[in-house]
Amino acid sequence: MKRTLLIFLIIFILMQFIRVDRTNIAVEKDLEIKAPLEIMTMFKQSCYDCHSNEVKWPWYSQVAPFSWTIKNHVENGRKWLNFSIWETYTNEEKEKKLKGIYRTAYAIMPLPTYIWLHKEADLTKEQRSLIRDWTGVRKNK
Repeated sequence: MKRTLLIFLIIFILMQFIRVDRTNIAVEKDLEIKAPLEIMTMFKQSCYDCHSNEVKWPWYSQVAPFSWTIKNHVENGRKWLNFSIWETYTNEEKEKKLKGIYRTAYAIMPLPTYIWLHKEADLTKEQRSLIRDWTGVRKNK
């Protein structure tokens, strides 16, 4: 039992030497998504930690293997939608991303595992409806 515990401890310590890049790219405000203040507040509170270049890296993002998972979530989130570079998307890409926001805002996002550690990021039904309504308004323009 002691030997097994020692092996796990050594592996855990060695894992800490595999560092991930947690750099945020500088944000050019003129490229950022433009939305009403109420919507922007919800996005920044519930979405920006995975879908922007303004990630607030928590302390546990420095501890492997959590750091690997978090980095993976951020990379995938930015790949799917990055609010910080919204204006670089074509109109077609924006339409597709707005439809994606509309679909995922109702129940899927933010991820339950994220909400578990960030209660303030959970969206109420009313907030989800506001986001969905905003995407609908945007899609028709």
